[in-house]
Amino acid sequence: MLQHYFCCMMKKIIFTICIASTCTAAFAQEKWDLRRMVDYATANNISVKQADVQARIQGLQLKQAKYNQLPSLSFNPNIGMQFGRSIDPTTNQFTTTQLLFNTYQLQGGMQLYNFGQIKSNIAFNALNVQAALADKAKVANDIALSVCNFYLQVLASREQVKINELQIASTLQQLAVTKKRVDAGSLPELNNAEIEAQLANDSSNLVSAKAILAQNLISLKGFLNIDMETPFDVEMPAITKIPVENLVDLNAAVVYQLAMSNQPQQLADSFRIAAAKMALKSTKASLYPALTMGYSLGTNFSNAVKAIDPTSVTITGTEFTSQFVNINNQPVFVQQPKIQFRQYNRNFSQLWQGYGSQLDNNFRQSLSFGINVPIFNSTNNVRIGIERSKIDIENSQLLRKQNSLKLQQDIYNAYVAAEAAMQKFYASDKSVISAQKAYDFAKKRYEVGLLPTLDLITNQNNLLRAKIQQLNNQFDYVFKMKMLEFYKGQGLKL
Repeated sequence: MLQHYFCCMMKKIIFTICIASTCTAAFAQEKWDLRRMVDYATANNISVKQADVQARIQGLQLKQAKYNQLPSLSFNPNIGMQFGRSIDPTTNQFTTTQLLFNTYQLQGGMQLYNFGQIKSNIAFNALNVQAALADKAKVANDIALSVCNFYLQVLASREQVKINELQIASTLQQLAVTKKRVDAGSLPELNNAEIEAQLANDSSNLVSAKAILAQNLISLKGFLNIDMETPFDVEMPAITKIPVENLVDLNAAVVYQLAMSNQPQQLADSFRIAAAKMALKSTKASLYPALTMGYSLGTNFSNAVKAIDPTSVTITGTEFTSQFVNINNQPVFVQQPKIQFRQYNRNFSQLWQGYGSQLDNNFRQSLSFGINVPIFNSTNNVRIGIERSKIDIENSQLLRKQNSLKLQQDIYNAYVAAEAAMQKFYASDKSVISAQKAYDFAKKRYEVGLLPTLDLITNQNNLLRAKIQQLNNQFDYVFKMKMLEFYKGQGLKL
């Protein structure tokens, strides 16, 4: 009966382990290291893409500010009909004749001097571009830290699976030894049943550990925006080989001073303060006169300008005038023609003056200079803008101070947390050593029949818990130290 129970129990345990193994088999395909995951996350994360869009918008505004330095030029052709009383565009006189007109205008202008307003606007937009790029870097850094955290959770859960597998191997070994002794009659069957119960518990723990590993892998894939059907696994570096700086070299005060010059948030705050100052300078320039220049070329055509066909005119008479002309100092009375009378044929033809001739005859050019002097209403608006710019500077400075205080608080908290994690790791290290000694002694006493099975199982479970706690403390310690290295400006490396 006991033999049949043992066989059934072993079949269940083996089946359970096989089912648990399939939970992670789908993931054991393509292995990703931390660098690849960080690069993929920053390239595909929506928040990073949104920050990149904002940076590109700022870049376009910088281009627009630079283009404002260039002269303007536009070409305006026009054609139309005039009816009723209007002004003839070629003679600039009133007319009631219906006419067809055509004009061409090429005109433009540029600012010659405006007390550096355009240059200040360019500098303002350039600083905003730098701030937007720093914002993008900050979002990417936050994503990298999250990826690192998920990655360490996967590594910790995988190590926990290994510990549980070793635990099952140890229990199976104890079960084999106990079964032999039970068969030999040196131990009661109760000992064998207690070991089998422990094996079942160990198998359950293994299933839970593998399920946690699978869930952590799913969480990491979800954060990376990878399709759940895509084969995915992570490289498994030995936790003991992950380089960690000495805590003495990561002093909170030193790390904070370095972080103030390398963290993207602090760089973005500095750029925005400088940009606000440039905006103030640009606004002040609006109080002063601006010198501008304008230029244009133009011509026009009208069908009202006509010439008479000479073949349709007949001269019918001449009016003469009489006057004295001095010839050889003698006055001579002569007659000269003054006016020729013309008689127009009834159906004479009128011709348009040539199209090209009109455009050539009406061609005009202009060059002008002007000064825009703000006096009353515009200056009031500018002064309000100046006050607002000063408030923007003050607000940016307050925001930088707030972010600096938060950074300092985060670094000091990270330092305290790293110190505590290091001490917990060292303490758990000693706990594992003590639990291992206790289990070794208990195992030896059990093998000679001086220790009950339950006491052996208790020592074995204590050792398992000590190892799992040591593992968790070790990964927590590594992550806390990596946080300090990150603030120091060394990036993320495992």
